[in-house]
Amino acid sequence: MKKEEVIYRSDKKNSPTIAKILIEALPYIQQLSGKVIVIKFGGHAMTDETLKNNFARDVVLLKQVGLHPVIIHGGGPQITSYLKKLGIESDFADGMRITDPESIHIIEMVLGGLINKEIVSCISSHGGKAVGLSGKDGGLIRAKKVIGQGKFKNIDFKNTGTVQSIDPEVVSLLDGSPFIPVIAPIGIGDDGTTYNINADIVAGKIAYILQARKYLMLTNTTGILDGDDNLIKSINAVKVKELIKDNIISDGMLPKVESALEAVSSGVEHVQIIDGTVDHAVLLELFTDAGIGTMIRRL
Repeated sequence: MKKEEVIYRSDKKNSPTIAKILIEALPYIQQLSGKVIVIKFGGHAMTDETLKNNFARDVVLLKQVGLHPVIIHGGGPQITSYLKKLGIESDFADGMRITDPESIHIIEMVLGGLINKEIVSCISSHGGKAVGLSGKDGGLIRAKKVIGQGKFKNIDFKNTGTVQSIDPEVVSLLDGSPFIPVIAPIGIGDDGTTYNINADIVAGKIAYILQARKYLMLTNTTGILDGDDNLIKSINAVKVKELIKDNIISDGMLPKVESALEAVSSGVEHVQIIDGTVDHAVLLELFTDAGIGTMIRRL
């Protein structure tokens, strides 16, 4: 008996389960075919080799079945590590890094020169075609300096920026091609200043500009938790704002949630905050009935 026949027969008992999974995915593939899916790639999934490769496979599959994924990546832990090696301490306020002029060139190198290229290479190694971009390329992301609000109003955020405008032309051209855009969250000011921008903010703006059908945010958490640390599977914008007001959503989760709120208020159908430490989290969220994270909707 041939080896291939042994493998086939030993797996035959799992065939109904495999078929059920594929059939469950079919209507979601049909609904999302031809649509833009913005994915913010961050957290532990970026540093764990297995998770990173699973993410790359997921993205290649999305493109293969007719979806148009657009990847915006972070790199906070890697940036902190590189700065620490150089004796530069990292300061944060209101959930954002304070970027001094001495650090911005290092951050640009880490985001655009190292992390971005690693993601592109990983996607390519699994049969996909990816193009790495910085927000400075082609004037894709115009930025302006972050101005502190409330208790942070006296803080100088220096070269930490926010999005002033986005030119979607470059990304739109890539969406209509076999290529997957992979974008580093670096922007350029009107005076030529380089700004480090929170990747969640960039992803939310791009999801809005491209009118993405879905916007997925990969994080190190299971999603939005209530006051008793239970996962909230689905929530509307009004309830999210109440959780922010009650300080249940705070710190590093704030930029993510504010990005999600802006996206849904601007016409993005759904935003999903999902746990990037789960194998194939993207496929589970997009192509299964249950999903794995928190869905934020407008109403």
